[in-house]
Amino acid sequence: MSNIILGVSGGIAAYKACELLRRLVGNGHDVTVVPTDAALEFVGVSTWAALSGKPVHTQVWDDVHLVPHVMLGKDADLVYVAPATADLLARAAGGRADDLLTNVLLTARSPVVFAPAMHTEMWLHPATQANVATLRERGYVVVEPDSGRLTGPDSGPGRLPDPVELFAVAAVVLADPQVADRAASQDLAGLTVAVSAGGTREHLDPVRFLGNSSSGLMGWALARAAGLRGASVRLVAANVTALPPPNVAVQHVTSTADLAEAMTVAAKDADLVVMAAAPADFSPARASETKIKKSGYAGLQIDLVQTPDVLAGLASERTDPGQVLVGFAAETPDAEHSLLDLGRAKLRRKGCDLLVLNEVGRGLVFGQPDSAITLLSTAGVGPTITGSKDTLAHRIWDAALGLRLAR
Repeated sequence: MSNIILGVSGGIAAYKACELLRRLVGNGHDVTVVPTDAALEFVGVSTWAALSGKPVHTQVWDDVHLVPHVMLGKDADLVYVAPATADLLARAAGGRADDLLTNVLLTARSPVVFAPAMHTEMWLHPATQANVATLRERGYVVVEPDSGRLTGPDSGPGRLPDPVELFAVAAVVLADPQVADRAASQDLAGLTVAVSAGGTREHLDPVRFLGNSSSGLMGWALARAAGLRGASVRLVAANVTALPPPNVAVQHVTSTADLAEAMTVAAKDADLVVMAAAPADFSPARASETKIKKSGYAGLQIDLVQTPDVLAGLASERTDPGQVLVGFAAETPDAEHSLLDLGRAKLRRKGCDLLVLNEVGRGLVFGQPDSAITLLSTAGVGPTITGSKDTLAHRIWDAALGLRLAR
């Protein structure tokens, strides 16, 4: 269980912080809510106290004998401010200490995450952007706001991401504090990354298809991690129903041929390319235009043809020698071939720079929040790493960026 301070500043998006609080508490964390006075104009003390199970204060003069303005920050494993208004960002960047929350920010020695939310004009204003740059230089994580509907009829960048995305950032920073350093330094800023996710479908008729169990969670985690670290992200999604991470350009595809075509375009001028999608390897030679009917108790014979090899195609078509191409190998070892044997053979066959190897099967990888991976490259085999897919996504980007910097 981690000790988390949830700071809430005065914006309409404060209502989303209620759901973030529920997720944090529901996952066993001890959460103390520290709102600003303005935040209480949107969500009251009673709501924060009921959801957190703890008293709520806004000023350093409350419970002064406990020295909360010092002890709360010093004892925290994570300080998370959501929403963070333009005013709060300015006060934090200026080192102000005029309420309990800004005092906590000055005394915190844990990772600190800001999730800004405001109108587009305020977010894009040079003063706000300068404050964000200052906070990142000090090692703080600033989550880029989403684009979408704001207060009233306005729409644009400045929207607080959905609570599921906010929680994912909290979870990965708690699991691996080095993620905070990478996000603060924006080590992928200026780079374009192309990521594929999900499983393709090869239709037999209008209602039936050949496919696989890929959920797209790993691709989603890779896109989320790259965006957090400053990259421009292109995501090609094959049959994934979940909402994509914020600030990601998404192209939806169905079949392996569609995936190959879309990834060829997305990867054309990308610096880092990750093929995390699980393409169907075979497709019906002929698809029926109408639903195939049963004929008594007779079976059905299907002629299958091989689909395009998307990863090998990307390797053969790239023209930028600095581009790093990452593939995935979801394998099932047998009596004759170990998991590592299968991974090494696939690395040679596909021509990618880095291969993410994992064992799949019932209850393994597909649809699961956690995984175990081994990273293979021509330089050798890395250790097996276990953890959440969000944590592993950052490890994959670390390895891919290391290969690019070494060129």
